[in-house]
Amino acid sequence: MSNLATEKKTVPNGGGFIGLFKKEDYWAVWLGLGLTIVAIILWATGSNFMKWIAISIPSYDSLAVPMEYIAKNIGAIITLFVILGLLFGFALKVMGHKVKDFVIGFTFIFILTLIISVWGSWNVMKSFNLEAPLLALALGLVIGNFVKMPKWMDSALRTEFYVKTGIVLMGATLPFTLIVEAGPVAFAQATVIAVLTFVTIYFVGSKVLGLDKRFATCLAAGGSICGVSASIAIGGSVKAEKHHVSVAISLVVVWAMIMIFVLPFMINLLGIPSGPAGAWIGTSEFADAAGMAAAAAIDEQAIKTFTLMKVVGRDMFVGIWCFIMALIAVTKWEKREDGVKPSPSEIWYRFPKFVLGFFAASIIITLLLSSVDPATAESAEKLVVSPLKTLRSWAFNLTFICIGLTTRFRELTSVGWKPLAAFTAGVLVNVPVGYLLSVVILGDYWASIV
Repeated sequence: MSNLATEKKTVPNGGGFIGLFKKEDYWAVWLGLGLTIVAIILWATGSNFMKWIAISIPSYDSLAVPMEYIAKNIGAIITLFVILGLLFGFALKVMGHKVKDFVIGFTFIFILTLIISVWGSWNVMKSFNLEAPLLALALGLVIGNFVKMPKWMDSALRTEFYVKTGIVLMGATLPFTLIVEAGPVAFAQATVIAVLTFVTIYFVGSKVLGLDKRFATCLAAGGSICGVSASIAIGGSVKAEKHHVSVAISLVVVWAMIMIFVLPFMINLLGIPSGPAGAWIGTSEFADAAGMAAAAAIDEQAIKTFTLMKVVGRDMFVGIWCFIMALIAVTKWEKREDGVKPSPSEIWYRFPKFVLGFFAASIIITLLLSSVDPATAESAEKLVVSPLKTLRSWAFNLTFICIGLTTRFRELTSVGWKPLAAFTAGVLVNVPVGYLLSVVILGDYWASIV
């Protein structure tokens, strides 16, 4: 899983101006914010170009429906492929990767993503909660574990790059006002869940089972905050080994897939109302896409409360935890060869810059929507926010395909039972406490908030 590793610091202390062109974090911010600003400019000039390339396969019962849609929009599909290929390819070229290999590999991944989009839009798949994100993971896992990936695929399997860009685009689809509207209850519950689960996994992993502190930190981040992206971001903050990050991601994927089926089953079995159900999914699911699939199995209200709890509540903690764990790493865990502790200024160089891009994109969209009249805001939602949301989905689906293609079950089993035990300890705390807070204590609140 070479491309799930935390990115290496190619230039000491960020490398000044040159360092801005050598890190995926910065490129993810530039690409995400660039797409956001371009979408706004095109909308302001009366163009619907962004909506045109925002390919989203409609739901269907007959295969003729997606085939007709693809035939009708083949030009937009090719254009989307070219734009994404050029953006990611140019960035990777500057960072020193082989563009020729990337183009070949990205073509394969893009075609897989398109196939997954068609497959996941089939109503039969939706009835089993098997939509595009989960199918992307599943297909990637099957191919990755039974087919040896050629060397030229490595340049295109940029899991970190795709997910970071997707997170910045997520900010563009979540106006800052939504964060305010979530209220103190959502943040309080998110804090309880994130802290309790993080501490449980970290303590069991490092103190009880004797795992490396950085390894335990990656596991704790993946189980308590926002899954894959948290493991990647915090793994980078504490300089975790790439294998440790890979295992943490694999465990997130495994438990996320289990919870897609377990949580809706328990919700239906216990007769939990939609609002509290979505909040429970938001506190107990480990990945945004998997949680969205589980919430979609309930209804629209569950989707909304899930979004408030998971995306707005828990996911926001990635930046806070990155700062905290980077501070601990550079002041407590590390020593120079001369015995001197690293300077706290290194925290900035380790802090995931794409998190700042997330907030920046959110603020830009908020300012746009709040500065125009309702009719214009509705137009902006349709021609700016909605297309960016679709592009975000493409970025995440590319991510999930790559996770599957780079995840080897034999690598997961090779580390023994301890990482699994530590992560599972977090699950055994997270799920019942999430139920207690979302359904028993705050059930009335979540039932009425949306």
